Amino acid sequence: MTEFSLSDLEKIVRERAYSGDPDSWTAKLFARGIDKAAQKLGEEAVETVIAAVKGDKQALVSESADLIYHWLVVLGISGVPLSDVLRELEGRTGRSGIAEKASRPKG
Repeated sequence: MTEFSLSDLEKIVRERAYSGDPDSWTAKLFARGIDKAAQKLGEEAVETVIAAVKGDKQALVSESADLIYHWLVVLGISGVPLSDVLRELEGRTGRSGIAEKASRPKG
């Protein structure tokens, strides 16, 4: 099996986004807009949490895949490239998560 990355998935989402393919869930989500895509992202997040709490590893894998896919759709609709998120994460790696969170503006 070849290495599959989030960048690969982001590219697939981008290619399908405005394809007009009536069988493409990605195209349908982009057409429905951010409200529907964000709703689906939230649903998948909840389903992922439930699988984790139940200790159902196979469901956790499956729901995590759905969560990551819908997250990339929301990023795509919002015009935020994955590279921006990765850059943000990279910038946070030089200090503890507690210190990083404490440095964020309140509000």
